[in-house]
Amino acid sequence: MGRSLSGINRDHVLPTNNSSIVFTPAARQAQAERGSAERYDRRFAEGFPDKITPELAAFIAEQDTVFLATASGDGAPYVQHRGGPKGFIKIIDEKTLGFADYRGNRQYITLANLSENDRGFLFVLDFAHKQRVKLWGRARVIENDASLVEKLFDAGYKAKPERVILFTIEAWDANCSSHITARFSEADLEQAFNTVRAKIEELETENARLRAALAQKEPAEKTSAE
Repeated sequence: MGRSLSGINRDHVLPTNNSSIVFTPAARQAQAERGSAERYDRRFAEGFPDKITPELAAFIAEQDTVFLATASGDGAPYVQHRGGPKGFIKIIDEKTLGFADYRGNRQYITLANLSENDRGFLFVLDFAHKQRVKLWGRARVIENDASLVEKLFDAGYKAKPERVILFTIEAWDANCSSHITARFSEADLEQAFNTVRAKIEELETENARLRAALAQKEPAEKTSAE
């Protein structure tokens, strides 16, 4: 997909009347007061995609980290990191994402928030390629469903899955890359180093071959001169 999500292909998406989820009345008022409302008028009228496109699916499959925002019943915000092997966020259907929830520090703030308020927000940031995607929706916790845990858990990953979190998308948007500092995982760096190592070995082999050829040529030239 070229890892580009900035241009959403609306042929794959049927936007719903969900603009107020992203641009709330207060946000529209702020845009009007600060001179950017006209810039977003068309976007507000079109709506935002609420289904998983092939491009979004490919992007999510490459991610190993996500930030999940929730709020308590009285609106107290909370953001928690969730991570795993690449592709730990699985696509359940065209509007639903799911991932295994691992044993942690047992504060249960996210779980408590979702028991009072199911509104959630996923912020997916790809540091290496300087891309980010924002997803608004509803989240729910699924307990005591071994088959679903097995479906979403990556076998061999060193963690203990205890439950599942499902996220139903109501709207999503891809941000620009401004102000994202590129960072790379150990796996990314190892892959790059392997490429460099292979190139060094290739050059060393070629250098040895040329040295050997030169060593054979020099005695022959000396004998000829004598």
